[in-house]
Amino acid sequence: MRTIMCMNAKGGCGKTTMATNLATWYADDGARVALADFDPQQCALDWLKAREQYEGVPEIFGLDATQTPIRVPKDIDYLIMDAPAGTHGPVVNAMLKRTQTLLIPVLPSPIDMRTVQRFIEELLHTGQVSHDHTRIALVANRVRENTRIFHELEDFLARTGVTFLGSLRESQNYIRAAETGLGIFELAPSQVYKDVVQWDAITDWLASPKSRPAG
Repeated sequence: MRTIMCMNAKGGCGKTTMATNLATWYADDGARVALADFDPQQCALDWLKAREQYEGVPEIFGLDATQTPIRVPKDIDYLIMDAPAGTHGPVVNAMLKRTQTLLIPVLPSPIDMRTVQRFIEELLHTGQVSHDHTRIALVANRVRENTRIFHELEDFLARTGVTFLGSLRESQNYIRAAETGLGIFELAPSQVYKDVVQWDAITDWLASPKSRPAG
């Protein structure tokens, strides 16, 4: 089973958006997908409830991960995990033990950059990451290209020494997807093509051996 977690100690950076859209990416490809919501706010599970109104969309199995231990069905191909904000210390290492790949969305703001710098330093000192049991990567989220802060964020992320996969633009399509229980890949192609193409770098990396633990 492939395990991918979206995590950042900073709240409001797009962890749930990334987790729900990844879940639909794999489910639309025919995989059996579970979405585990570790956040007490349960935004990912609320999104799944909204998804129930549709017939014919691929099923995504929801897990309330605030109730431990979580029990993942045996036939699941991909477990996508939405971590809560404010996760630090031993809790981080415990969550990483079940995670092959960690994606960290970062917003273009000085506060978010300073916060994620400390979070990356914490991650690099965990046994899971330092021993290469969990691979981590960064994604710039909700960016507006050709702005100064966007270029500052790109430069900052490139200097962290952690894999930087690229950027996702600020788009109303993500809000529409969140409201309706769909993924960005399930909306009308003519509306979302600019958004979908930005996911190529993320999904290509996730499909590569570089995103998986050694051995």
